[in-house]
Amino acid sequence: MKKFVRGAIAVACALMLGACASMITGGPLIRPGEPTGTIRVSNASRYMVDVVLISACSASTYGLNRLPSDTAIPPGRSYDFTVSAGCWDVGAGSMSGGGQEAYQRMQIQAGGGVNYTVQ
Repeated sequence: MKKFVRGAIAVACALMLGACASMITGGPLIRPGEPTGTIRVSNASRYMVDVVLISACSASTYGLNRLPSDTAIPPGRSYDFTVSAGCWDVGAGSMSGGGQEAYQRMQIQAGGGVNYTVQ
């Protein structure tokens, strides 16, 4: 009986930690079995955009930086993120210059895309 209780507690803890991790990271960009669309982050500012936060609208935070390590979006360029269709909160900015940042909530349609411009 003690083994069963310990196992049940371990499973419950793992589920709670998994839920917390999703809230901290913003959740997965692509949820298994769901259709996808694209969020294009375009940099119209004069600074390098080196932080892009993308989270499901249901998450409690904007999450962590979704750009790959050592990647930034130079002025005049863009970067595409494939995400599951649905509601997403997006934030982008420059930590290395000027502290520019902007945030927007958007709805991504299956097979569609939204252009998010950092001014």
